[in-house]
Amino acid sequence: MTALAPAPDGTIQLATVKVRHLKLPVTLAIATALLALLFLFVPRNGISTFRLSDPSSTIALPNVSFPTAVTCWVLVGFLVLLTLWAFWDSASYRRTGLWLPIVFSLLAVFAFLVWASAGGLVPVTGLLFGALSLSVPLIFGALGGVIGERVGVVNVAIEGQFLFGAFSAALLASITHNPFVGLVGAMVGGVLVAFVLAAFSIKYLVDQVIVGVVLNVLVTGLTGFLYGALLVPNESELNRPVRFTRWEIPLLSDIPIIGPVLFNQTFIVYLMYITVALVAWGLYRTRWGLRLRAVGEHPQAADTVGIKVNTSRFWNVSLAGAIAGIGGAYFTLVSVGQFTKEMTAGLGFIALAAVIFGRWDPIRATLAALLFGFATNLQNLLTVLRTPIPSEFMLMLPYVVTIIAVAGFAGQIRGPAAAGKPYIKG
Repeated sequence: MTALAPAPDGTIQLATVKVRHLKLPVTLAIATALLALLFLFVPRNGISTFRLSDPSSTIALPNVSFPTAVTCWVLVGFLVLLTLWAFWDSASYRRTGLWLPIVFSLLAVFAFLVWASAGGLVPVTGLLFGALSLSVPLIFGALGGVIGERVGVVNVAIEGQFLFGAFSAALLASITHNPFVGLVGAMVGGVLVAFVLAAFSIKYLVDQVIVGVVLNVLVTGLTGFLYGALLVPNESELNRPVRFTRWEIPLLSDIPIIGPVLFNQTFIVYLMYITVALVAWGLYRTRWGLRLRAVGEHPQAADTVGIKVNTSRFWNVSLAGAIAGIGGAYFTLVSVGQFTKEMTAGLGFIALAAVIFGRWDPIRATLAALLFGFATNLQNLLTVLRTPIPSEFMLMLPYVVTIIAVAGFAGQIRGPAAAGKPYIKG
């Protein structure tokens, strides 16, 4: 970074100030130490087996086995080397490349799986398929959060958009017997919640976080009331939505390991692929994205070049609500198959954490959502493998990963400058 510094002759000159970034290496060191302590005080012996293909796979791959104890400590050695690398970068005033935390995370997860599966079997394809399935609503919510905060509005109401989208999808898909109508209804439901958020935070200048929290409570109460008063007495007519079925893509679905995970999915998952690509491309490569980022970073400057700041915020928050509503539709049109009270279970807040962890970038936020989905599915696998970890900690695992991710990595970056700040035209 640069700063002003006095020269010997009394003039003021620009000087370069070097800054050490210690948060990443310290986080890696803590994670390595925790794994080492786990392997030391709760050792597990035997053979850890990973199944790379299912019986239905076109190309069958053999199972891969590792000696548990030896493999765990070898992987800890690699984690130590990566941690030292990060400390060396910090001591040299260099920023560590993104590849290092990614490789570290993969090796750490692999080491933990080797330890957990001692004497057992890890179905790799099933683990990844479940992780992607649990990540779908988080990804849609995170994309909605990215658009909202990039335009200057903190979208705390993702949870409410999920819940109202799920309710609308279940109701309309049950009435029309058409999941696509339910999907459109979910988008409309998400837009309605976003409309209220935008109206109060942009037009009436109410604190955005407070409006978002109130909306979450309001939608939770409203959908709970409508569920008891409308859906429960008429369950067969109003709460039996037609669900999306899987569409297998020829050839691509035959790719070992990732083929069944990525290319034997429902319409909403394929729509997710397209949405991530469009938002990532549009945010950085189009006029719409340039204006959106300008409004979120410096609304006064955007206003001077003719951009209608509040109008832009209003419509982009509505777009964010539509995208989050699709995430809500996934619950009732794919995952569960009917609406239940508070079925989103706080996932909207995890999606908001993915936005922060992903540095307000659609691709990074998507990867963060995938991480949280993987942690949730890992909880289920560890229960099946009967690891010596208390079941209460298993339930905490996704939220612990969320806290570690946000506290450990997101503290290094700054969000959009105008996020959460109302714009009053002078």
